[in-house]
Amino acid sequence: CKPAYDDEEDDVFNEISGLPVHPLVVHVAVVFLPLLALGSIVYAVAPRWRPRTGWAVVLLAITAPIGAFVARQSGEALERRLTEAGYGPEILDQVNTHQSYGNLAFWFTLGLGVAALILVTLATDNPRMPGAPPWLTTVTSVVVIALAVVVGIYVFLTGDSGARAVWEGVA
Repeated sequence: CKPAYDDEEDDVFNEISGLPVHPLVVHVAVVFLPLLALGSIVYAVAPRWRPRTGWAVVLLAITAPIGAFVARQSGEALERRLTEAGYGPEILDQVNTHQSYGNLAFWFTLGLGVAALILVTLATDNPRMPGAPPWLTTVTSVVVIALAVVVGIYVFLTGDSGARAVWEGVA
């Protein structure tokens, strides 16, 4: 089934072997975003665990925003597919609510990823950050914790609204 729009970028996010990409890739975001939030909080509040968790936080700070981006893009492709298939405004309103939460989840995850990378850089005595005042690590830790909480909230809201859109009419 070829979509009515002819944008190759959208095709990448539209389907794999005839299946919509979104339900396949959304699980990456569902797993990696909470792991980034949890790992970042642990890194921020438990300095003695930093040598053992820093590598995981760095990997998650890179992969979680990418996963959120792919989920977001594939969700937009799925929304266009549903619109073209003639789904009614009630369902599309639910999808739009889900999409709004997903967009915010992406942006807050991107912010958390950047803040977590900065925190790891500050906390590892990186030679590229000579003379950074100790209070900067504390402030960055507070920002990381706040962003992690917000990411957790938006992952929940996005997932809940997506599940409601599926189970209350789309599926």
